[in-house]
Amino acid sequence: MKAMVLLSGGLDSSACLAKAVKEYGAENVIALSILYGQKHEKEIEASNKIAAYYKTEHITIDLSMVFKFSGCSLLAGSDREIPSESYSEQLKKTGGSPVSTYVPFRNGLFLSSAAAVALSKGCSKIYYGAHADDSAGNAYPDCSPAFAAAMNEAIYQGSGFQLTLETPFVGLTKAEVVKAGTELKVPYELTWSCYNGREKPCHICGTCRDREEAFRKNGLTDPLLREEKQYEI
Repeated sequence: MKAMVLLSGGLDSSACLAKAVKEYGAENVIALSILYGQKHEKEIEASNKIAAYYKTEHITIDLSMVFKFSGCSLLAGSDREIPSESYSEQLKKTGGSPVSTYVPFRNGLFLSSAAAVALSKGCSKIYYGAHADDSAGNAYPDCSPAFAAAMNEAIYQGSGFQLTLETPFVGLTKAEVVKAGTELKVPYELTWSCYNGREKPCHICGTCRDREEAFRKNGLTDPLLREEKQYEI
């Protein structure tokens, strides 16, 4: 049996890769990274490092044209600013709508593409690292348990009952994912989460704030945390 892991280079997907490698062996795991028009290349650079660390096959595909007109603040060419607030603070302003860093139906497109590639590579499972904090308050609706269940059914039916979706962290908080990843000895120093593609994480954007809080709740320090003065966004 073989498994495919959607790998963004962040905490959650890297923990998924570690889990898949532990269960299937590196020779039976394929990491899939996707270009979607990101403002920077740090995600792909981190994905390359993580896949190399685990010695898995690594495939990168380009879906950037699909997202070209979405206007999300994460995409190259967008004139929308990346917010310097936590997700909970942003949700107070959105009134239950997705946050501004939500890329419309990104994970649906990612998973559909992954299904096609996974079938061609003889995989029976796709690992997807969604967790409870991302779906809370409808911040990222394509990270919710309901979305994952619907996509699993669609992938299972559409693959002729050959392929299923595995979401090991969908009911966990980010702090709990960090705990699970720490137990799996994930090299978190190789990962990248920041929405700003500078040399160092900004420690100001929502994902930086939530990442560092997740480490703190485990009594740990984010290995990417630096003491220098923060960048201004």
